[in-house]
Amino acid sequence: MARKIKIRSVASIRIVEQLALFVDNRVGVLATICDTLMQERIHIYALSMSDTIDHAVVRMVVSDSRRALAIFESYGMLVFESDVLMIECGDSRVSLPKIMKSLAEKKVNIEYCYLASLPVAEKNLMILRVQPLKKAMRFLQDFFKKPNHYGL
Repeated sequence: MARKIKIRSVASIRIVEQLALFVDNRVGVLATICDTLMQERIHIYALSMSDTIDHAVVRMVVSDSRRALAIFESYGMLVFESDVLMIECGDSRVSLPKIMKSLAEKKVNIEYCYLASLPVAEKNLMILRVQPLKKAMRFLQDFFKKPNHYGL
C-alpha cells in the first residue's frame, strides 16, 4: 500500500509500485495493454514507453499493481516490479530543478524519471526511480516542509 504524505502546496509524495513490461515493439501492443486495464477498471496514473532494437519497455504506475501484474503475467508477459517515488507538485519550471538539485546535493542518484503536465496545469505528476529510495523520501518530506519552496 502506498504511503501518502500531505505537505503544504505539494499535494503528495508516495512510494508506489511501478510495473515494467517488456513487450514486442509493434503496432497495437500498447493499445491492447491500455484496453485490458480499462476493461479491468484499473487506472493508469503514469506511463512511459521506450523502444530498443527488438522490444519496448512500458513503465507504468496503476491503481492496482497486484491485479495488473497478475493479468499481465497470465498473458505470459515479462513484468518487473520496482518501488518509485510519485510526486504531485506545483509548476514544473520551478519544482523540477529544485527537486533534482536537492537530491543531487544529498547524493541521491536519479536512475530515471518521467513527468506529465499540461501547459496550464497548476500541478504535475512526477515519477522518480532513485537510490537510495527511503533516504530520498525522508529528505523530500523534510525539504517540502521548509518555507519558500515556491511552486512546490
